[in-house]
Amino acid sequence: MQEDLITIGELAARTRLSPKALRLYGDRGLLPPARVDPRTGFRHYGPAQVERARRIALLRAADMPLARIAAVLDADGEEAARLLDAYWREQESVHTARREAVGYARAVLTGGNPTMYEIAERDVPEQKVLFTRRHVTAADLPGFLAEASERLFTRLRETGACLSGPVFAVYHGLVSEDSDGLVEVCAPTRNTVEPSGPIGVRIEPAHREAYTALTKRQDGYRAMAAAHDAVGAWLAEHRHVRSAADREVYYPNWGTAEPGEHVADVAVPFHPRSDG
Repeated sequence: MQEDLITIGELAARTRLSPKALRLYGDRGLLPPARVDPRTGFRHYGPAQVERARRIALLRAADMPLARIAAVLDADGEEAARLLDAYWREQESVHTARREAVGYARAVLTGGNPTMYEIAERDVPEQKVLFTRRHVTAADLPGFLAEASERLFTRLRETGACLSGPVFAVYHGLVSEDSDGLVEVCAPTRNTVEPSGPIGVRIEPAHREAYTALTKRQDGYRAMAAAHDAVGAWLAEHRHVRSAADREVYYPNWGTAEPGEHVADVAVPFHPRSDG
């Protein structure tokens, strides 16, 4: 058994993965070595690790994140294929959203009037919300939205309170690859809930807002950024004045919807222009 073990250098040669990558996968628990020399720290791998490393390389070539790769490799053949297909559908949706965002940017740059986002208006009543906030970049945003939502739901369950409307995120600053804007995730409720740790409670004022509805294929940072710009351009065109920060409203079907289903709105509160 001992003779079957190979060094990290030999594994790298067989799989075309660098020793640095192999050490990373080992440290993440994705590719633990069969044996680590207690004196030298040298890592040795068995035949099973060679095949697992090969599969990791294939999935990384498809840009699959390490956490997703672990789930795929730990599943059986049918389930692994299903997880891979689900990942690819998500990537196709991201590509579609990116293409739409580029089309919108092209229209803006050429002085055109982009029409891909239909803007409407609505009145939003005053509501009490639980909230938690953090400065995040675009890369950190999806994880924070999921983490913050779960934290708010947990607090609602702890206090026996109920959600009275869709969760929404208020963007108090620009979130991009280069900018860590302040994002506040809010969960409306009519029940009495006390603040706890990072979770606060406040009243969201009644307001009128302009908004555009987005489908599942339009979710993600790039499509959302174009939608924020479109709503802002509409406000400027109609000479309305922003009264609060941009926000995104997430509906309960966000995680299960088909590509063409309505899952979110990008909205901006405003004061209507005074004709006088």
